[in-house]
Amino acid sequence: MKKTISGFGLIIIGSEILDGRVRDRHFADIRGALARRRLALRYAQILPDDPDLLRDQLRWAMDREEPFFCCGGIGATPDDYTRRCAAEAAGVGLELHREAAAILTARFGPLATPHRLRMAEFPAGSRIIPNPYNQVPGFSIAGGYFLPGFPEMAAPMAEWVLDTHYRPGPERIARSLVVPGGRESDLVGMMEKFIAAHPGLAFSSLPRIVGDGWEVVLGVAGPPEAVEAGLGYLRDQLLEIGREFVER
Repeated sequence: MKKTISGFGLIIIGSEILDGRVRDRHFADIRGALARRRLALRYAQILPDDPDLLRDQLRWAMDREEPFFCCGGIGATPDDYTRRCAAEAAGVGLELHREAAAILTARFGPLATPHRLRMAEFPAGSRIIPNPYNQVPGFSIAGGYFLPGFPEMAAPMAEWVLDTHYRPGPERIARSLVVPGGRESDLVGMMEKFIAAHPGLAFSSLPRIVGDGWEVVLGVAGPPEAVEAGLGYLRDQLLEIGREFVER
């Protein structure tokens, strides 16, 4: 049965991303996959290949309500710590996953060496995530979906997870009002009233320099009917304090 959720987290692992040797693509891929299904990206982290930090952050992610994707570090080289750290974070041991081992044996034949079969050592109780690119699976445990560091593999695997296990989110729209010549400090009271009156809507305030002056963009996102009601409230409040506005 597919689950109903509001969003996902994302952890990207790789010192080579942090020091600039490799440009990250996971963020855009995962964010796009979620957006197409009207699901939010709740947080994103890029972490180095540091076992202690990985274990602590994975434990933090597993303790949160939303599920998360974790990309990178599930290979069989000495700097691939994710499988072990995921097991420690989940409080279980590593074990050879029979189904994953069978997939690797079929994929590599005589080249399915013990070293290569380490990629089938998952935290106990894991379920596999199929890999359409080269058949080497990922795994899931404790709300985490662990994918390879190669975007070509991780992107379709993430799509499979979303389509197999989760329902798309409800329809959402985003609208904004631009307040020419406005400053956030002049609108704080109105913003506080709006948030109190419409707690179910996402609200944002973005100040921008325009020529020699300022403007403030007030953004509202959420279900269509609620957004329209929220915009009506903002219009009334702006008119009440004598502010002009432009709808975007």
